[in-house]
Amino acid sequence: MSSHQTAQTMKPATAAKKLGVYLPATPAAFQEGVVSRAELTELQANPPEWLRELQANGPHPRPVVAAKLGVSIAGLARGGVTEPLTTEQIEELKRELPEWLAKERATQAEVRKETVRLKNLKREKESGQG
Repeated sequence: MSSHQTAQTMKPATAAKKLGVYLPATPAAFQEGVVSRAELTELQANPPEWLRELQANGPHPRPVVAAKLGVSIAGLARGGVTEPLTTEQIEELKRELPEWLAKERATQAEVRKETVRLKNLKREKESGQG
């Protein structure tokens, strides 16, 4: 029965990841508790002020920073970005467009193009065999 109960709750780190926020920036009560699926759904549907503030201004976790900059998480690391960034810091990087960021964005664009090309190739093969 306890396994059923644990399936209904998640650790704060998991909930923070699903909400796209940096766990250490969340309120202590959130960090120290457990989050039920219903609570997570409620947070997503009606985010409290602290959550809206974090999602809007950060600091953001690396997956969110990477997505906002249009690079991979590995690309962030190669660029020396290992800490969470605020929205303001992200916007500043976009304005300054350092060489590493331009290079990583180009790499990501190539990866996306190749992924699409491979999907199309697979689709053609599958339709040709049908």
